[in-house]
Amino acid sequence: MQSKYILQILLFSLFTQILIGQDQLLIDKVVAKVGSEMILLSDVEAQYSYAIEQQGIEGNDEIKCQILEAIMGQKLIVHQARLDSIEVSDDEINAQLDYRINGVLRQMNNDEEFFEEYYGMTVDKMRGNLREDLEQQLLAERMQAQLMQTVNITPNEVQQFFDQIPTDSLPYLSSEVEFAEIVIEPKVNDVEQSKALATCEDLYEKIQNGESFEELAKKYSDDPGSGANGGNLGFAPRGTFVQAFEEAAYNLDVNEVSEPVETEFGYHLIKMLEKKGTKINLQHILIAPEVTDNDIALAKNKLDSIKTLITDEKISFGDAVKKFSKEEVPSYHNNGRVQNPSTGKTFFKTAELPTEVYFAIEEMDINDVSAVLEYPLPNGEVVYRIIQLQSKTKPHKANLREDYSKIQDLAKQSKKNEYFLNWVDAKLRETYIEVDERMQGCPNIAELTK
Repeated sequence: MQSKYILQILLFSLFTQILIGQDQLLIDKVVAKVGSEMILLSDVEAQYSYAIEQQGIEGNDEIKCQILEAIMGQKLIVHQARLDSIEVSDDEINAQLDYRINGVLRQMNNDEEFFEEYYGMTVDKMRGNLREDLEQQLLAERMQAQLMQTVNITPNEVQQFFDQIPTDSLPYLSSEVEFAEIVIEPKVNDVEQSKALATCEDLYEKIQNGESFEELAKKYSDDPGSGANGGNLGFAPRGTFVQAFEEAAYNLDVNEVSEPVETEFGYHLIKMLEKKGTKINLQHILIAPEVTDNDIALAKNKLDSIKTLITDEKISFGDAVKKFSKEEVPSYHNNGRVQNPSTGKTFFKTAELPTEVYFAIEEMDINDVSAVLEYPLPNGEVVYRIIQLQSKTKPHKANLREDYSKIQDLAKQSKKNEYFLNWVDAKLRETYIEVDERMQGCPNIAELTK
């Protein structure tokens, strides 16, 4: 069995295959069996068509063979998962179906009619079609995870892995930094809170007196996403909105408008347009209390005081994160350390840093804390933060002293791949495999059926 085949197994994505093959009109035939698992001709043809379309290449038998090999690899893992009594619960499958289908629907503005037109089937029909394939994907992932958690690597193995890399093949690494943050949200004062509530109550009265919810939303709503669209939020399933908003919304009858509902974003008026099962179609008007210059000044002063406590060594940066930082920011749960969204790691190349962070840390030493920085969150909210520079490297050739964690990750991944190759080879020797004669022209597959 070739390593190229194994890598295809590791990279195989079942959900992609599912969504691109729905318009295939094939008379299905079983073209291979791996243990108790069957592979249909339509599985192979769907992936084949998708590969040709996406890669812009001419189709040939070699590509079709590689696709069949990849699917056989996936089925081998699923077969072994069933033998080992690995299970995936209905709740897990349903949660994954909800996540994936709702993600597609969000891109379509939750328009189920457009979904049906695009895919040629209803959302419920799609769920049914995806269910078995998704269960197999989850089984395969769990089987691989169970295998890989037994793989560990020692410092000696890291050293041996590094020593095997030719000196002239060692990469030249860019400068990288790690930094942590403490984030403070300006607290709106009571006067502005009262003004926002009064505005919301006034709009509620206007709606009760017959004025258009849609026109008032366009004129007054502080939600930039829906305001210009008359407050329309489209269909959404339970769990989409913050708790207070959702509780109020689900208690409304069709065409009923809520009284002002307070959330962390401000005050809302909510109108129920339609209900379909657990999904609701809403309009809302948001009145957000204004953050004054004085509110911002208080937040900045608080951060300055926190910086002084850290600099004077009266509190560690990590303890200050737990005591003062905004909990909803992801870094809060990582002792303030910020994760690079591109890699999932905590290292940033200097070119990847936000401009204000780059200039703030340019002259900082390790463990220095910055001045207060403005920090716009993805939802448009503006908060403030101080950052601590926790590590910094200059451009250099990869070495164990500065890059141990990266080299350790590479060494461990290499060991996992080798372990998995050996596991697959062993399982292939003891697993029943049958392949239709039309597919036996594939070299690797021919070896399996000898």
